Amino acid sequence: MLATLAIHLRIPLCASLKDKRGRIKPLISRLRREFNVSVAEMDLHDKWDEAVIVCAMVGNDHAFLQSALQNVAKWVESNWTDGDVWDTKIEMV
Repeated sequence: MLATLAIHLRIPLCASLKDKRGRIKPLISRLRREFNVSVAEMDLHDKWDEAVIVCAMVGNDHAFLQSALQNVAKWVESNWTDGDVWDTKIEMV
């Protein structure tokens, strides 16, 4: 089973795409390290002040995957200080 978590981020006061990358890259690295998930920026590549990152996990226990990705979402909402979380969505495939 594959589980994904899409996180729509708002990044205020970005002056360029380079600035946006500088704020998103540390978050992506931290999520990989802390939660052992695959992470990539998946949408809104051309917008300076918004990003969509997606975390993915593979496993055979639906409840575990749901719980693990909820923990990732909660961590981002409470610990990421470079912007705001507009929306999160977990999907199971």
